[in-house]
Amino acid sequence: MIRRLILLALLALPLASAPLVAALAISDPAEMLPDPKQEARAEAIGRQLRCLVCQNESIEDSGADLARDLRHIVRQHVAAGESNKEIIAWMVARYGDFVRLRPPFEPLTWLLWASPALALVGGGVIVAFASRQKRPAPAPLSVAEQRKLKDLLKS
Repeated sequence: MIRRLILLALLALPLASAPLVAALAISDPAEMLPDPKQEARAEAIGRQLRCLVCQNESIEDSGADLARDLRHIVRQHVAAGESNKEIIAWMVARYGDFVRLRPPFEPLTWLLWASPALALVGGGVIVAFASRQKRPAPAPLSVAEQRKLKDLLKS
């Protein structure tokens, strides 16, 4: 029982520490904008942008040096009075659509957006074909196999 509790605690530790790591991503209070509205806007924009080092985290959640630099750039643009679209467009122009956590829905990304549905349809087709195949009936047991089975069932 104690071993299970220890194992559970060890497994839960990374999950419990994730918010702390995200909160520490902006480690320097001087990095934050003095205006709370601008800071909230910068954070909202940063949550839409991918850390190019971590790749599955936003720049707001990442502790990588590049993410810190990108947060600083976003805050500079916010402080300069640029709109959210202008800031994201600047990032996309500089780093490509990969910098977005959610790629845009446009002809170049239609396959990306349709891939979950295509995977389900493909899986359904495979299951349908696999279930239609006739499998031969197993061969009857030989006399020796029947004796062995009876011996096994007796013991």
